[in-house]
Amino acid sequence: MMIDFGQQRTLGVPVAEARLRFETEKRENGAGPGRRLLMVDGDPAFELSAWCGTCPLLFRRLETAQRTMSSERLRRRLAGTVTDPGDSGVIEAFAALLPQGEYLPMSLRTQPRLVVPGQEGDYFSGEQVSTWGVDRFWGLPEYPHTPYYRTFETAVDACAHLYEFVVPMVPPTWNGRERVEEYVGLMGRGGVPTAVAVSTLDVCEPAAGTPDDHYRHWGLTHFLLDGHHKLEAAARTGRPVQLLSLLALDESLAGAEERACLPALRAQERSVRTAVPHRPVAEAEPS
Repeated sequence: MMIDFGQQRTLGVPVAEARLRFETEKRENGAGPGRRLLMVDGDPAFELSAWCGTCPLLFRRLETAQRTMSSERLRRRLAGTVTDPGDSGVIEAFAALLPQGEYLPMSLRTQPRLVVPGQEGDYFSGEQVSTWGVDRFWGLPEYPHTPYYRTFETAVDACAHLYEFVVPMVPPTWNGRERVEEYVGLMGRGGVPTAVAVSTLDVCEPAAGTPDDHYRHWGLTHFLLDGHHKLEAAARTGRPVQLLSLLALDESLAGAEERACLPALRAQERSVRTAVPHRPVAEAEPS
């Protein structure tokens, strides 16, 4: 498993010029921050984990998430492996889409597994429910409104576990079949193409005394900028893909010490955490 971390860098363009940016809605009554959002071309594309840090980890696709950021100019170059997170050509091209801030470039070789919400392997109806239970209003797990890829997980310590996700901007069903087959063939010949993402590291922990299985969930979430067809092909064939990602340090719900731990954690062997069975949530008393 090849992993490489570059040096933290100031990247991006002025916020007004960025096609993709992070934003927090303002509540009409002014009572604290509203939804934390990933915006694409001025439209809210994903709702992210809440700023409070005690709510469940979240990436929820919204109705206006209908665009990808693929670079036709770099298509041939990204068809191969770009392992160096300091590769200025690729990084600068995609940094031009992002708001100015501090980013940590990462080069990760991953073997993605496609997950459909509510089905086998779904984090939101599995590990998350074991800790937070189901939503008390809906009586259901959180729902991300998109298939996504699971790639890696490992123990942080006895009280925390790291989960990694790759989230497509649009569902895999929108992918062109010919392009997917092109990458299936390339991978069958031993090729390892490169996908590009912007990422966040959110550390979420439930409030004391509420869950059956209390521990901190570290969510390393990669939002795909380029590579939708590659990820689907890799998931279909069980082959690896190179992921060149820019971790948005300013926009992550993680402290400096937690972010500093990430390279060592990502270099560990994959390990799965065994959750305790969840007890059903009692019905709320009528008011």
